Amino acid sequence: MNIFENYSDKIRKILFELSEINELILPEKLNGITTEIPPSKFNSDISTNVAMVLSKINKISPMDLAKTLSDKIKKSDKLIEEISIVNPGFINIKFKPIFWTKFIEEVNLNFNTFGINSNKKKKNYLVEFVSANPTGPLHVGHCRGAILGDVISNILLFNKHNVTKEYYVNDYGNQIINFTKSVYFRIREISFNEPFPVNNGDLYPGDYIIDIAHNIIKSKKNIDFKNFENISEQLTILSVEESLKLIKKNLYSIGIKHDNFISEKNLVLNDEVKKVINHLKKYNYVYKGKIKAPKGEDNKNWIEREQLLFKSTEFGDDKDRVLKKSDGSWTYFASDVAYHKNKLDRNFDCLINILGADHAGYIKRISSSVDALSNTKGKLICKVSQLVKLIKNKKPFKMSKRKGDYITLEDLINEVGKDATRFIMLNRSSDVELDFDFDNVIEKSKDNPLYYVQYCYARICSVFRLIDKDIKKEVKVTKYDFEYSNDEIKILKKISEWPKCIEMSSNRLEPHRIPTYLYELASLFHSYWNLGKENQKKRFINENKEISDDKLVLLKVISSLINSGMSIIGVSTPEKM
Repeated sequence: MNIFENYSDKIRKILFELSEINELILPEKLNGITTEIPPSKFNSDISTNVAMVLSKINKISPMDLAKTLSDKIKKSDKLIEEISIVNPGFINIKFKPIFWTKFIEEVNLNFNTFGINSNKKKKNYLVEFVSANPTGPLHVGHCRGAILGDVISNILLFNKHNVTKEYYVNDYGNQIINFTKSVYFRIREISFNEPFPVNNGDLYPGDYIIDIAHNIIKSKKNIDFKNFENISEQLTILSVEESLKLIKKNLYSIGIKHDNFISEKNLVLNDEVKKVINHLKKYNYVYKGKIKAPKGEDNKNWIEREQLLFKSTEFGDDKDRVLKKSDGSWTYFASDVAYHKNKLDRNFDCLINILGADHAGYIKRISSSVDALSNTKGKLICKVSQLVKLIKNKKPFKMSKRKGDYITLEDLINEVGKDATRFIMLNRSSDVELDFDFDNVIEKSKDNPLYYVQYCYARICSVFRLIDKDIKKEVKVTKYDFEYSNDEIKILKKISEWPKCIEMSSNRLEPHRIPTYLYELASLFHSYWNLGKENQKKRFINENKEISDDKLVLLKVISSLINSGMSIIGVSTPEKM
Protein backbone atom coordinates (compact mmCIF):
# COMPACT_ATOMS: atom_id res chain seq x y z
CA MET A 1 0.00 0.00 0.00
CA ASN A 2 1.64 3.19 -1.23
CA ILE A 3 -0.31 5.98 0.47
CA PHE A 4 1.53 8.67 -1.53
CA GLU A 5 0.63 7.04 -4.83
CA ASN A 6 -2.96 6.45 -3.66
CA TYR A 7 -3.49 10.08 -2.71
CA SER A 8 -1.83 11.30 -5.89
CA ASP A 9 -4.44 9.28 -7.80
CA LYS A 10 -7.27 10.67 -5.64
CA ILE A 11 -6.10 14.25 -6.19
CA ARG A 12 -5.82 13.71 -9.94
CA LYS A 13 -9.36 12.29 -10.00
CA ILE A 14 -10.64 15.46 -8.27
CA LEU A 15 -8.76 17.61 -10.79
CA PHE A 16 -10.31 15.81 -13.75
CA GLU A 17 -13.80 16.11 -12.22
CA LEU A 18 -13.32 19.87 -11.75
CA SER A 19 -12.01 20.18 -15.29
CA GLU A 20 -15.04 18.41 -16.74
CA ILE A 21 -17.41 20.95 -15.16
CA ASN A 22 -15.13 23.83 -16.26
CA GLU A 23 -14.13 24.82 -12.73
CA LEU A 24 -10.44 24.15 -13.36
CA ILE A 25 -8.10 24.45 -16.32
CA LEU A 26 -5.60 21.61 -16.69
CA PRO A 27 -2.45 21.47 -18.86
CA GLU A 28 -2.02 18.65 -21.37
CA LYS A 29 0.17 16.75 -18.91
CA LEU A 30 -0.02 16.89 -15.13
CA ASN A 31 3.75 16.91 -14.65
CA GLY A 32 5.33 18.18 -11.47
CA ILE A 33 2.45 17.40 -9.11
CA THR A 34 3.85 15.57 -6.09
CA THR A 35 2.59 13.97 -2.90
CA GLU A 36 5.36 14.03 -0.35
CA ILE A 37 6.26 13.78 3.33
CA PRO A 38 5.83 17.23 4.94
CA PRO A 39 8.59 18.64 7.19
CA SER A 40 8.39 17.34 10.76
CA LYS A 41 7.50 20.80 12.15
CA PHE A 42 4.04 20.46 10.54
CA ASN A 43 1.52 18.21 12.30
CA SER A 44 0.56 16.49 9.04
CA ASP A 45 0.97 13.14 7.31
CA ILE A 46 1.26 13.98 3.60
CA SER A 47 1.61 17.16 1.56
CA THR A 48 0.92 18.11 -2.07
CA ASN A 49 2.08 21.01 -4.24
CA VAL A 50 -0.87 20.71 -6.68
CA ALA A 51 -2.10 24.30 -6.07
CA MET A 52 1.29 25.81 -6.90
CA VAL A 53 1.61 23.77 -10.10
CA LEU A 54 -1.84 24.77 -11.42
CA SER A 55 -2.11 28.36 -10.16
CA LYS A 56 -0.50 30.05 -13.18
CA ILE A 57 -2.62 28.36 -15.87
CA ASN A 58 -5.76 29.12 -13.81
CA LYS A 59 -4.69 32.74 -13.15
CA ILE A 60 -5.31 32.42 -9.42
CA SER A 61 -2.96 32.63 -6.44
CA PRO A 62 -1.64 29.28 -5.08
CA MET A 63 -3.14 30.02 -1.65
CA ASP A 64 -6.62 30.68 -3.07
CA LEU A 65 -6.49 27.62 -5.32
CA ALA A 66 -5.26 25.54 -2.37
CA LYS A 67 -8.33 26.60 -0.38
CA THR A 68 -10.68 25.46 -3.16
CA LEU A 69 -8.88 22.16 -3.69
CA SER A 70 -8.48 21.37 0.01
CA ASP A 71 -12.24 21.59 0.53
CA LYS A 72 -12.80 19.13 -2.33
CA ILE A 73 -10.08 16.77 -1.06
CA LYS A 74 -11.47 16.65 2.48
CA LYS A 75 -15.04 15.97 1.28
CA SER A 76 -13.77 13.09 -0.87
CA ASP A 77 -12.22 11.12 1.99
CA LYS A 78 -13.71 10.31 5.41
CA LEU A 79 -10.31 9.25 6.76
CA ILE A 80 -8.93 12.80 6.61
CA GLU A 81 -9.03 14.55 9.98
CA GLU A 82 -7.95 18.01 8.85
CA ILE A 83 -6.27 19.91 6.04
CA SER A 84 -4.05 22.95 6.46
CA ILE A 85 -2.66 25.33 3.85
CA VAL A 86 0.93 26.50 4.19
CA ASN A 87 2.72 29.24 2.27
CA PRO A 88 3.31 29.42 -0.63
CA GLY A 89 0.43 27.03 -1.27
CA PHE A 90 1.17 23.54 0.05
CA ILE A 91 -1.85 21.46 1.04
CA ASN A 92 -1.01 19.43 4.18
CA ILE A 93 -3.22 16.48 5.06
CA LYS A 94 -3.58 14.85 8.50
CA PHE A 95 -5.35 11.49 8.80
CA LYS A 96 -7.63 10.21 11.53
CA PRO A 97 -6.06 7.53 13.80
CA ILE A 98 -8.33 4.89 12.21
CA PHE A 99 -6.51 5.49 8.91
CA TRP A 100 -3.36 3.99 10.42
CA THR A 101 -5.25 0.97 11.74
CA LYS A 102 -6.58 0.29 8.23
CA PHE A 103 -3.11 0.93 6.81
CA ILE A 104 -1.35 -1.62 9.04
CA GLU A 105 -4.12 -4.16 8.44
CA GLU A 106 -3.47 -4.02 4.71
CA VAL A 107 0.30 -4.13 5.18
CA ASN A 108 0.08 -7.11 7.53
CA LEU A 109 -2.16 -9.01 5.13
CA ASN A 110 0.25 -8.33 2.25
CA PHE A 111 3.61 -8.10 4.04
CA ASN A 112 5.36 -10.27 1.41
CA THR A 113 4.63 -7.75 -1.35
CA PHE A 114 4.70 -4.49 0.63
CA GLY A 115 6.85 -1.97 -1.19
CA ILE A 116 6.72 -3.64 -4.60
CA ASN A 117 5.39 -1.39 -7.36
CA SER A 118 3.05 -3.79 -9.18
CA ASN A 119 1.77 -1.05 -11.53
CA LYS A 120 5.12 -0.30 -13.15
CA LYS A 121 5.97 -1.97 -16.46
CA LYS A 122 8.56 -4.69 -15.93
CA LYS A 123 11.85 -4.37 -17.83
CA ASN A 124 14.90 -6.45 -18.70
CA TYR A 125 18.07 -4.99 -17.17
CA LEU A 126 21.71 -5.87 -17.70
CA VAL A 127 23.86 -4.69 -14.81
CA GLU A 128 27.61 -4.88 -15.45
CA PHE A 129 29.77 -4.36 -12.40
CA VAL A 130 33.23 -4.99 -10.92
CA SER A 131 34.87 -6.00 -14.27
CA ALA A 132 38.33 -5.69 -12.70
CA ASN A 133 41.26 -6.91 -14.78
CA PRO A 134 41.70 -10.66 -14.13
CA THR A 135 45.25 -10.18 -12.91
CA GLY A 136 44.77 -10.82 -9.19
CA PRO A 137 42.48 -10.57 -6.17
CA LEU A 138 39.97 -7.77 -5.73
CA HIS A 139 40.99 -4.83 -3.58
CA VAL A 140 39.01 -2.38 -1.44
CA GLY A 141 38.66 -0.05 -4.43
CA HIS A 142 36.60 -2.72 -6.21
CA CYS A 143 34.49 -3.51 -3.15
CA ARG A 144 32.20 -0.50 -3.10
CA GLY A 145 31.35 -0.76 -6.80
CA ALA A 146 30.73 -4.50 -6.46
CA ILE A 147 28.24 -3.98 -3.64
CA LEU A 148 26.64 -1.02 -5.45
CA GLY A 149 26.03 -3.11 -8.57
CA ASP A 150 24.76 -6.08 -6.60
CA VAL A 151 22.27 -4.07 -4.52
CA ILE A 152 21.01 -2.07 -7.52
CA SER A 153 20.31 -5.47 -9.10
CA ASN A 154 18.56 -6.66 -5.92
CA ILE A 155 16.33 -3.58 -5.81
CA LEU A 156 15.27 -4.11 -9.41
CA LEU A 157 14.66 -7.81 -8.70
CA PHE A 158 12.59 -6.87 -5.63
CA ASN A 159 10.41 -4.77 -7.95
CA LYS A 160 9.96 -7.87 -10.16
CA HIS A 161 12.13 -6.71 -13.06
CA ASN A 162 14.29 -9.21 -14.93
CA VAL A 163 17.96 -8.63 -14.11
CA THR A 164 21.19 -10.17 -15.41
CA LYS A 165 24.36 -9.54 -13.40
CA GLU A 166 27.42 -9.51 -15.63
CA TYR A 167 31.20 -9.33 -15.30
CA TYR A 168 33.27 -8.20 -18.31
CA VAL A 169 36.60 -10.02 -18.25
CA ASN A 170 39.39 -7.81 -19.68
CA ASP A 171 41.54 -10.78 -20.70
CA TYR A 172 43.08 -9.20 -23.81
CA GLY A 173 45.96 -6.77 -24.18
CA ASN A 174 49.29 -5.84 -22.65
CA GLN A 175 48.22 -6.14 -19.02
CA ILE A 176 47.36 -9.83 -19.59
CA ILE A 177 50.68 -10.46 -21.32
CA ASN A 178 52.51 -8.94 -18.33
CA PHE A 179 50.35 -10.93 -15.92
CA THR A 180 51.12 -14.19 -17.74
CA LYS A 181 54.84 -13.37 -17.75
CA SER A 182 54.64 -12.77 -13.99
CA VAL A 183 53.16 -16.25 -13.50
CA TYR A 184 55.78 -17.72 -15.82
CA PHE A 185 58.68 -16.19 -13.90
CA ARG A 186 57.20 -17.42 -10.60
CA ILE A 187 56.94 -20.92 -12.09
CA ARG A 188 60.60 -20.66 -13.15
CA GLU A 189 61.45 -19.50 -9.63
CA ILE A 190 59.67 -22.51 -8.10
CA SER A 191 60.80 -25.13 -10.61
CA PHE A 192 64.29 -23.96 -11.54
CA ASN A 193 65.29 -21.73 -8.59
CA GLU A 194 65.61 -18.72 -10.89
CA PRO A 195 65.22 -15.35 -9.14
CA PHE A 196 62.05 -13.42 -9.94
CA PRO A 197 62.94 -10.19 -11.83
CA VAL A 198 61.79 -7.83 -9.07
CA ASN A 199 63.14 -4.75 -10.85
CA ASN A 200 60.84 -5.24 -13.85
CA GLY A 201 58.07 -2.68 -13.23
CA ASP A 202 55.72 -4.34 -15.76
CA LEU A 203 55.42 -7.51 -13.67
CA TYR A 204 52.97 -8.25 -10.82
CA PRO A 205 54.88 -8.79 -7.54
CA GLY A 206 52.14 -10.04 -5.19
CA ASP A 207 52.38 -13.33 -3.32
CA TYR A 208 49.13 -14.46 -4.95
CA ILE A 209 51.15 -14.92 -8.19
CA ILE A 210 53.18 -17.58 -6.34
CA ASP A 211 49.91 -19.33 -5.36
CA ILE A 212 48.71 -19.26 -8.98
CA ALA A 213 52.06 -20.63 -10.16
CA HIS A 214 51.86 -23.51 -7.65
CA ASN A 215 48.30 -24.35 -8.74
CA ILE A 216 49.26 -24.45 -12.42
CA ILE A 217 52.31 -26.64 -11.72
CA LYS A 218 50.16 -29.08 -9.72
CA SER A 219 47.29 -29.28 -12.22
CA LYS A 220 49.24 -29.26 -15.50
CA LYS A 221 52.48 -31.23 -15.00
CA ASN A 222 52.80 -32.00 -18.72
CA ILE A 223 53.65 -28.38 -19.67
CA ASP A 224 57.28 -27.64 -20.51
CA PHE A 225 58.04 -24.31 -18.84
CA LYS A 226 61.45 -23.85 -20.50
CA ASN A 227 60.30 -21.48 -23.25
CA PHE A 228 57.67 -18.74 -22.70
CA GLU A 229 56.80 -18.22 -26.36
CA ASN A 230 55.92 -21.88 -26.87
CA ILE A 231 53.42 -21.97 -23.99
CA SER A 232 52.28 -18.32 -23.69
CA GLU A 233 48.79 -18.92 -25.11
CA GLN A 234 48.10 -21.97 -22.97
CA LEU A 235 49.64 -20.34 -19.89
CA THR A 236 47.51 -17.21 -20.38
CA ILE A 237 44.33 -19.30 -20.36
CA LEU A 238 45.41 -21.13 -17.20
CA SER A 239 46.57 -17.95 -15.45
CA VAL A 240 43.32 -16.08 -16.17
CA GLU A 241 41.31 -19.12 -15.02
CA GLU A 242 43.19 -19.16 -11.70
CA SER A 243 42.78 -15.41 -11.27
CA LEU A 244 39.05 -15.64 -11.95
CA LYS A 245 38.74 -18.39 -9.32
CA LEU A 246 40.32 -15.96 -6.87
CA ILE A 247 38.03 -13.10 -7.94
CA LYS A 248 34.91 -15.28 -7.70
CA LYS A 249 35.99 -16.41 -4.24
CA ASN A 250 36.41 -12.73 -3.21
CA LEU A 251 32.97 -11.88 -4.59
CA TYR A 252 31.36 -14.86 -2.89
CA SER A 253 32.83 -13.71 0.45
CA ILE A 254 30.68 -10.55 0.20
CA GLY A 255 27.62 -12.42 -1.08
CA ILE A 256 27.93 -11.64 -4.80
CA LYS A 257 27.37 -14.06 -7.67
CA HIS A 258 27.33 -12.97 -11.31
CA ASP A 259 25.13 -14.63 -13.92
CA ASN A 260 27.58 -14.12 -16.81
CA PHE A 261 31.30 -13.67 -17.36
CA ILE A 262 31.98 -12.23 -20.83
CA SER A 263 35.51 -12.51 -22.27
CA GLU A 264 37.04 -9.54 -24.12
CA LYS A 265 39.45 -11.95 -25.81
CA ASN A 266 36.57 -13.98 -27.25
CA LEU A 267 34.97 -10.83 -28.64
CA VAL A 268 38.21 -9.98 -30.46
CA LEU A 269 38.84 -13.53 -31.71
CA ASN A 270 35.22 -13.80 -32.95
CA ASP A 271 35.78 -10.64 -35.00
CA GLU A 272 33.10 -8.77 -33.08
CA VAL A 273 35.31 -5.67 -33.00
CA LYS A 274 35.67 -5.70 -36.80
CA LYS A 275 31.94 -6.27 -37.17
CA VAL A 276 30.97 -3.33 -34.97
CA ILE A 277 33.41 -1.04 -36.80
CA ASN A 278 31.84 -2.06 -40.11
CA HIS A 279 28.41 -1.43 -38.60
CA LEU A 280 29.44 2.10 -37.56
CA LYS A 281 30.98 2.72 -40.99
CA LYS A 282 27.60 2.08 -42.63
CA TYR A 283 26.21 5.09 -40.77
CA ASN A 284 29.29 7.22 -41.47
CA TYR A 285 30.30 7.31 -37.80
CA VAL A 286 33.90 6.25 -38.48
CA TYR A 287 36.69 8.11 -40.31
CA LYS A 288 40.47 8.36 -40.56
CA GLY A 289 41.90 11.41 -38.89
CA LYS A 290 44.38 12.86 -36.42
CA ILE A 291 43.89 13.67 -32.76
CA LYS A 292 45.31 16.87 -31.36
CA ALA A 293 47.31 16.86 -28.14
CA PRO A 294 45.18 16.54 -24.97
CA LYS A 295 44.93 19.57 -22.70
CA GLY A 296 48.01 19.86 -20.53
CA GLU A 297 50.10 17.75 -22.92
CA ASP A 298 53.26 19.34 -24.35
CA ASN A 299 52.39 20.05 -27.99
CA LYS A 300 56.07 19.83 -28.96
CA ASN A 301 56.27 16.20 -27.84
CA TRP A 302 52.88 15.21 -29.25
CA ILE A 303 53.00 13.44 -32.61
CA GLU A 304 49.80 13.54 -34.66
CA ARG A 305 49.25 10.23 -36.43
CA GLU A 306 46.45 9.17 -38.73
CA GLN A 307 44.16 6.79 -36.85
CA LEU A 308 40.69 5.29 -37.15
CA LEU A 309 38.28 7.50 -35.17
CA PHE A 310 34.68 7.32 -33.96
CA LYS A 311 32.54 10.46 -34.30
CA SER A 312 31.61 10.55 -30.62
CA THR A 313 31.28 14.36 -30.72
CA GLU A 314 28.05 13.88 -32.70
CA PHE A 315 26.61 12.27 -29.55
CA GLY A 316 27.73 14.76 -26.90
CA ASP A 317 31.36 13.74 -26.29
CA ASP A 318 34.03 16.48 -26.13
CA LYS A 319 36.26 14.88 -28.79
CA ASP A 320 36.26 11.99 -31.25
CA ARG A 321 37.74 8.73 -29.97
CA VAL A 322 40.42 6.41 -31.34
CA LEU A 323 39.30 2.93 -32.43
CA LYS A 324 42.47 1.69 -34.09
CA LYS A 325 45.98 2.89 -33.37
CA SER A 326 48.51 3.80 -36.05
CA ASP A 327 50.22 0.41 -35.51
CA GLY A 328 47.00 -1.37 -36.51
CA SER A 329 46.01 -2.66 -33.05
CA TRP A 330 42.55 -2.09 -31.60
CA THR A 331 42.16 0.24 -28.64
CA TYR A 332 40.50 -0.81 -25.40
CA PHE A 333 37.65 1.50 -26.40
CA ALA A 334 37.10 -0.44 -29.64
CA SER A 335 36.72 -3.69 -27.68
CA ASP A 336 34.35 -1.94 -25.30
CA VAL A 337 32.20 -0.71 -28.21
CA ALA A 338 32.03 -4.29 -29.50
CA TYR A 339 31.05 -5.50 -26.03
CA HIS A 340 28.23 -2.97 -25.81
CA LYS A 341 27.02 -4.00 -29.28
CA ASN A 342 26.96 -7.54 -27.89
CA LYS A 343 24.86 -6.27 -24.96
CA LEU A 344 22.43 -4.46 -27.26
CA ASP A 345 22.03 -7.53 -29.47
CA ARG A 346 20.72 -9.42 -26.42
CA ASN A 347 17.70 -7.08 -26.37
CA PHE A 348 17.84 -5.65 -22.86
CA ASP A 349 15.59 -2.66 -22.17
CA CYS A 350 18.25 -0.93 -20.14
CA LEU A 351 22.01 -1.29 -19.67
CA ILE A 352 23.59 -0.25 -16.37
CA ASN A 353 27.37 0.11 -15.94
CA ILE A 354 28.99 0.52 -12.52
CA LEU A 355 32.28 2.37 -12.93
CA GLY A 356 35.11 3.12 -10.54
CA ALA A 357 36.10 6.68 -9.65
CA ASP A 358 39.01 6.54 -12.12
CA HIS A 359 36.62 5.76 -15.00
CA ALA A 360 34.27 8.74 -14.56
CA GLY A 361 35.80 10.41 -17.63
CA TYR A 362 34.93 7.32 -19.68
CA ILE A 363 31.17 7.84 -19.44
CA LYS A 364 30.76 10.26 -22.34
CA ARG A 365 32.60 8.15 -24.87
CA ILE A 366 30.95 4.83 -24.07
CA SER A 367 27.51 6.46 -23.80
CA SER A 368 28.02 8.08 -27.20
CA SER A 369 28.84 4.69 -28.74
CA VAL A 370 25.70 3.11 -27.29
CA ASP A 371 23.59 6.03 -28.55
CA ALA A 372 25.07 5.52 -32.02
CA LEU A 373 24.60 1.74 -31.98
CA SER A 374 21.07 1.75 -30.57
CA ASN A 375 19.77 4.98 -32.07
CA THR A 376 18.26 5.52 -28.62
CA LYS A 377 19.45 8.11 -26.14
CA GLY A 378 19.58 6.98 -22.52
CA LYS A 379 19.73 3.24 -23.17
CA LEU A 380 22.92 3.12 -21.08
CA ILE A 381 23.08 4.40 -17.49
CA CYS A 382 26.49 4.76 -15.84
CA LYS A 383 26.88 4.98 -12.06
CA VAL A 384 30.22 5.97 -10.56
CA SER A 385 31.44 4.45 -7.31
CA GLN A 386 33.67 6.94 -5.54
CA LEU A 387 36.72 6.18 -3.40
CA VAL A 388 36.71 4.59 0.06
CA LYS A 389 38.98 5.82 2.85
CA LEU A 390 39.71 3.30 5.60
CA ILE A 391 39.92 4.91 9.04
CA LYS A 392 41.12 3.35 12.32
CA ASN A 393 41.95 5.22 15.53
CA LYS A 394 41.02 8.38 13.60
CA LYS A 395 43.91 7.77 11.16
CA PRO A 396 44.17 6.30 7.64
CA PHE A 397 44.37 2.53 8.10
CA LYS A 398 46.84 0.38 6.19
CA MET A 399 46.26 -3.36 6.38
CA SER A 400 48.46 -6.21 5.16
CA LYS A 401 49.83 -5.80 1.67
CA ARG A 402 50.78 -9.45 1.31
CA LYS A 403 48.79 -9.73 -1.92
CA GLY A 404 50.63 -6.86 -3.64
CA ASP A 405 50.73 -3.09 -3.42
CA TYR A 406 47.12 -2.61 -2.31
CA ILE A 407 44.66 -3.51 0.45
CA THR A 408 42.69 -6.58 -0.56
CA LEU A 409 39.00 -7.27 -0.19
CA GLU A 410 39.96 -10.45 1.65
CA ASP A 411 41.80 -8.34 4.25
CA LEU A 412 38.71 -6.17 4.77
CA ILE A 413 36.32 -9.12 5.15
CA ASN A 414 38.66 -10.81 7.61
CA GLU A 415 38.76 -7.60 9.65
CA VAL A 416 35.03 -6.72 9.87
CA GLY A 417 32.96 -9.41 8.10
CA LYS A 418 30.51 -9.43 5.19
CA ASP A 419 27.56 -7.69 6.88
CA ALA A 420 29.51 -4.67 8.08
CA THR A 421 31.29 -4.34 4.74
CA ARG A 422 28.07 -4.33 2.73
CA PHE A 423 26.05 -2.12 5.07
CA ILE A 424 28.71 0.55 5.58
CA MET A 425 29.70 0.64 1.90
CA LEU A 426 26.08 1.57 1.16
CA ASN A 427 25.81 4.12 3.94
CA ARG A 428 26.42 7.13 1.68
CA SER A 429 25.55 8.01 -1.90
CA SER A 430 27.94 6.30 -4.30
CA ASP A 431 28.90 9.61 -5.94
CA VAL A 432 30.67 10.92 -2.82
CA GLU A 433 33.75 9.57 -1.06
CA LEU A 434 33.13 7.27 1.90
CA ASP A 435 35.00 7.05 5.20
CA PHE A 436 34.96 3.43 6.42
CA ASP A 437 35.62 3.79 10.15
CA PHE A 438 36.60 0.48 11.76
CA ASP A 439 35.98 1.79 15.27
CA ASN A 440 32.33 2.58 14.49
CA VAL A 441 31.81 -0.74 12.71
CA ILE A 442 32.57 -2.80 15.84
CA GLU A 443 30.76 -0.49 18.27
CA LYS A 444 27.54 -1.74 19.85
CA SER A 445 25.67 1.56 19.90
CA LYS A 446 23.55 3.95 17.89
CA ASP A 447 26.74 5.17 16.21
CA ASN A 448 26.99 1.83 14.42
CA PRO A 449 23.98 1.78 12.04
CA LEU A 450 24.37 -1.92 11.21
CA TYR A 451 24.27 -2.93 14.88
CA TYR A 452 21.31 -0.64 15.55
CA VAL A 453 19.21 -2.17 12.73
CA GLN A 454 20.15 -5.76 13.56
CA TYR A 455 19.47 -5.13 17.26
CA CYS A 456 16.00 -3.84 16.34
CA TYR A 457 15.20 -7.14 14.65
CA ALA A 458 16.74 -9.18 17.49
CA ARG A 459 14.66 -7.30 20.08
CA ILE A 460 11.46 -8.08 18.18
CA CYS A 461 12.52 -11.74 17.95
CA SER A 462 12.97 -11.81 21.73
CA VAL A 463 9.33 -10.76 22.16
CA PHE A 464 8.14 -13.48 19.78
CA ARG A 465 10.16 -16.08 21.72
CA LEU A 466 8.55 -14.98 24.98
CA ILE A 467 5.06 -15.51 23.57
CA ASP A 468 6.15 -18.71 21.78
CA LYS A 469 5.42 -17.49 18.23
CA ASP A 470 7.41 -17.97 15.05
CA ILE A 471 8.48 -14.57 13.71
CA LYS A 472 8.65 -15.96 10.16
CA LYS A 473 4.99 -16.98 10.14
CA GLU A 474 1.94 -14.84 9.35
CA VAL A 475 0.28 -13.03 12.27
CA LYS A 476 -3.48 -13.46 12.10
CA VAL A 477 -5.78 -11.04 13.90
CA THR A 478 -9.53 -11.63 14.15
CA LYS A 479 -10.53 -7.99 14.25
CA TYR A 480 -8.64 -4.76 13.62
CA ASP A 481 -10.62 -2.67 16.12
CA PHE A 482 -7.67 -1.04 17.87
CA GLU A 483 -6.40 2.54 17.79
CA TYR A 484 -2.76 3.50 17.83
CA SER A 485 -1.23 6.25 19.97
CA ASN A 486 0.79 9.15 18.56
CA ASP A 487 4.04 7.41 19.52
CA GLU A 488 3.02 4.35 17.54
CA ILE A 489 1.74 6.42 14.62
CA LYS A 490 5.24 7.92 14.28
CA ILE A 491 6.49 4.42 13.52
CA LEU A 492 3.54 3.71 11.19
CA LYS A 493 4.25 6.90 9.26
CA LYS A 494 7.84 5.75 8.75
CA ILE A 495 6.57 2.32 7.63
CA SER A 496 4.33 4.06 5.08
CA GLU A 497 7.43 5.61 3.50
CA TRP A 498 8.88 2.20 2.55
CA PRO A 499 7.26 1.97 -0.93
CA LYS A 500 8.48 5.51 -1.64
CA CYS A 501 11.99 4.56 -0.51
CA ILE A 502 11.98 1.56 -2.85
CA GLU A 503 10.57 3.63 -5.71
CA MET A 504 13.25 6.33 -5.39
CA SER A 505 16.03 3.77 -4.90
CA SER A 506 14.87 1.95 -8.04
CA ASN A 507 14.19 4.97 -10.27
CA ARG A 508 17.39 6.81 -9.31
CA LEU A 509 19.54 3.70 -8.78
CA GLU A 510 20.45 4.96 -5.31
CA PRO A 511 20.62 1.99 -2.93
CA HIS A 512 22.07 4.06 -0.06
CA ARG A 513 18.49 5.17 0.65
CA ILE A 514 17.63 1.70 2.00
CA PRO A 515 20.15 1.43 4.89
CA THR A 516 19.38 5.06 5.74
CA TYR A 517 15.67 4.26 5.88
CA LEU A 518 16.23 1.10 7.96
CA TYR A 519 18.35 3.02 10.45
CA GLU A 520 15.63 5.69 10.84
CA LEU A 521 12.96 3.03 11.35
CA ALA A 522 15.14 1.19 13.89
CA SER A 523 15.77 4.47 15.76
CA LEU A 524 12.02 5.11 16.09
CA PHE A 525 11.50 1.54 17.31
CA HIS A 526 14.27 1.73 19.93
CA SER A 527 12.90 5.08 21.18
CA TYR A 528 9.46 3.52 21.59
CA TRP A 529 10.96 0.45 23.31
CA ASN A 530 12.70 2.70 25.82
CA LEU A 531 9.39 4.41 26.67
CA GLY A 532 8.33 1.10 28.20
CA LYS A 533 10.94 1.50 30.92
CA GLU A 534 8.90 4.35 32.39
CA ASN A 535 5.39 3.61 31.10
CA GLN A 536 3.90 0.09 31.40
CA LYS A 537 1.33 0.87 28.66
CA LYS A 538 4.17 1.23 26.17
CA ARG A 539 5.60 -2.21 26.92
CA PHE A 540 5.03 -4.92 24.33
CA ILE A 541 4.65 -7.67 26.95
CA ASN A 542 2.35 -7.06 29.93
CA GLU A 543 2.70 -8.45 33.44
CA ASN A 544 0.79 -11.60 32.39
CA LYS A 545 3.36 -12.24 29.63
CA GLU A 546 0.77 -11.45 27.00
CA ILE A 547 0.80 -9.07 24.05
CA SER A 548 -2.14 -7.15 22.60
CA ASP A 549 -3.10 -7.60 18.95
CA ASP A 550 -2.22 -4.03 18.01
CA LYS A 551 1.35 -4.37 19.31
CA LEU A 552 1.74 -7.87 17.87
CA VAL A 553 0.81 -6.66 14.39
CA LEU A 554 3.06 -3.63 14.74
CA LEU A 555 6.03 -5.83 15.66
CA LYS A 556 5.32 -8.27 12.84
CA VAL A 557 5.19 -5.48 10.24
CA ILE A 558 8.41 -3.85 11.50
CA SER A 559 10.26 -7.18 11.54
CA SER A 560 9.04 -8.08 8.04
CA LEU A 561 10.14 -4.73 6.69
CA ILE A 562 13.57 -4.93 8.37
CA ASN A 563 14.05 -8.45 7.05
CA SER A 564 12.98 -7.40 3.56
CA GLY A 565 15.26 -4.35 3.49
CA MET A 566 18.27 -6.22 4.86
CA SER A 567 17.70 -8.99 2.32
CA ILE A 568 17.83 -6.44 -0.51
CA ILE A 569 21.18 -5.07 0.69
CA GLY A 570 22.47 -8.59 1.36
CA VAL A 571 22.87 -8.34 5.13
CA SER A 572 21.74 -10.88 7.75
CA THR A 573 19.11 -10.36 10.44
CA PRO A 574 20.22 -12.44 13.45
CA GLU A 575 17.45 -13.40 15.87
CA LYS A 576 19.78 -13.15 18.88
CA MET A 577 22.58 -10.69 19.62
